[in-house]
Amino acid sequence: MEIFNQEEQEKIVQAISLAENQTSGEIRLVVERQLHGLEAYDQARHYFEKLKMHHTNLRNGVLIYLATEDHQFAIIGDAGIHAKVGDDFWQSTKEKMVSFFRQGDYTNGLIEGIHEAGTQLATFFPRRSDDVNELPNDIYFGKQ
Repeated sequence: MEIFNQEEQEKIVQAISLAENQTSGEIRLVVERQLHGLEAYDQARHYFEKLKMHHTNLRNGVLIYLATEDHQFAIIGDAGIHAKVGDDFWQSTKEKMVSFFRQGDYTNGLIEGIHEAGTQLATFFPRRSDDVNELPNDIYFGKQ
């Protein structure tokens, strides 16, 4: 059984592309079924490093991690964006996402988180004329 069908994946990837069209920041999404013995935040940090999200020019990458079967997720930002938004932003974004997740709507919960992250990235790191997409916009599926 796949986590997201093709239409859902396309909606999520489109949300990432739309958000990134407004910013020089980068948003990545990692989805897997289980945490594999780690906390969601620790697993998110692992993927943040693995996907080289800390290598963005302005340190403005945001990673959203979701373990569907364990009903756990985390959203983290690199030093550049975290210094601008602080802990309250990440917590309020998680709360907005949870309202969808509680209804079993992972797709729109992720899209909400992507939208929120994109809005903040656009505020503090607006898209520049010489902006290049530093990281892929696709969904990274972890251990299944």
